[in-house]
Amino acid sequence: MKAKQAIRISNHKFKLSKFNTVYSDKSTEENNDLKERLENDIEQISSLQNKLFAENRQSLLIIFQGMDSAGKDGTIKHIMKGVNPQGVEVISFKHPSIQELEHDYLWRHNIKLPKSGQIVIFNRSHYENVLISKVHPELVLAERLHGYDKLSSIDKVFWKLRYNQINYFERRNIETGTQILKFFLHLSKDEQCKRFLDRINNQDKHWKFSSADIEERKYWVAYQQAYEQAIKHTSTKQAPWHIIPADDKLYARMLIGRIILEKLQEMKPVFPPKTKAEQEYMLKARASLEKEISH
Repeated sequence: MKAKQAIRISNHKFKLSKFNTVYSDKSTEENNDLKERLENDIEQISSLQNKLFAENRQSLLIIFQGMDSAGKDGTIKHIMKGVNPQGVEVISFKHPSIQELEHDYLWRHNIKLPKSGQIVIFNRSHYENVLISKVHPELVLAERLHGYDKLSSIDKVFWKLRYNQINYFERRNIETGTQILKFFLHLSKDEQCKRFLDRINNQDKHWKFSSADIEERKYWVAYQQAYEQAIKHTSTKQAPWHIIPADDKLYARMLIGRIILEKLQEMKPVFPPKTKAEQEYMLKARASLEKEISH
């Protein structure tokens, strides 16, 4: 299976409801060797991440969005398990703090962007400001924006402006050396129901359960509309959205892993070369160290 089976959105003519949350073309052969393919990709990701860290010239930002229980945490944990922890950081954005609300909504995301040589994963991201904030526009009022002091002022023009701000934010980072991958884990409402029940019925998963998740489930239709609009307006040629059918966790992880691997291969990180003087010094150092061991 190739990564092209994930839906890469790079145009504005689509309806989220038309995309499946499961795979309809699975074969027995694919299913049998799926884990092996995933593990092989993870091994290659680790190797390329090591080069990226050593090269220290470019970086990668990976964005995960999806409904509660879509599999974001498990995917991150599984795919990034073999990487050098010095070169990877996972950021989970919660409700903004008082300090964060004193700045524009992109500030807290901007200060967490990857450094050169680093991979940073946003588990939820700046897109929450056009997702949960769109479903619950009263959250925008908490930002105390000039000219937006009542719900009626948060209109289509406001959201279009915010989409444009996000596109500019991402384009600026790409132009300055940070590549961006965006994944939407497309989960069905029925599968979310099963996963919530599993968390309730399995004591070892009680820690994952949140009453807030159940409350937000009531806004399912509104969230689907918010995701559709966000993807439609922010899927660009430089940073397209990848819609990942998420009902099958293993297939979702395989596709995401393959896309990450392909992006790293495209970035072509290399170990930094040694100068002639450094190479000569290394040869002398090796001779000296080997002589030391022999005695």
